[in-house]
Amino acid sequence: MTRSENTELRIDGSGQLLLVQDQGPVPARAVPCFPWSSATAFVSLRNDQNEEIGFVLDPDRLDEESRRALFIALDQARFVFEIERMFSIEDEYELRTWRVDTRQGPRVFQTKLDDWPRPIPGGGMLIRDLAGDLYIVRDANKLDRHSRVLFQAFSE
Repeated sequence: MTRSENTELRIDGSGQLLLVQDQGPVPARAVPCFPWSSATAFVSLRNDQNEEIGFVLDPDRLDEESRRALFIALDQARFVFEIERMFSIEDEYELRTWRVDTRQGPRVFQTKLDDWPRPIPGGGMLIRDLAGDLYIVRDANKLDRHSRVLFQAFSE
């Protein structure tokens, strides 16, 4: 596992955080640990199986490009909810109500009926709710069967 003293981070063209390792860059996501009052220190770097592949004790020990990439990833993590499961999508009076489970916990949000998920560079679909919050489905094929069936009508 990579520690902050020798951690190299980059952001690729699609906005994905990459942890640069000897065998090449690995997609990662930044997860702030406690204390919440210091959300940029003690950052876990996790792969798509939620396994810790790196850890940043202190961003000040990173080179400038890595520190910038970490802060971009932390900002994205705060404002983008990653959908892992969908329970229901219902149309109601000009609105669509989504009941989902995200990496950050369960959420209920609404979109206009004519607002559709849009593809993003590098893969995945992005959804913006009425409040302006962003939700991402990174890979619909990795969703459970029920979620895939629900989402299929909105992603083609």
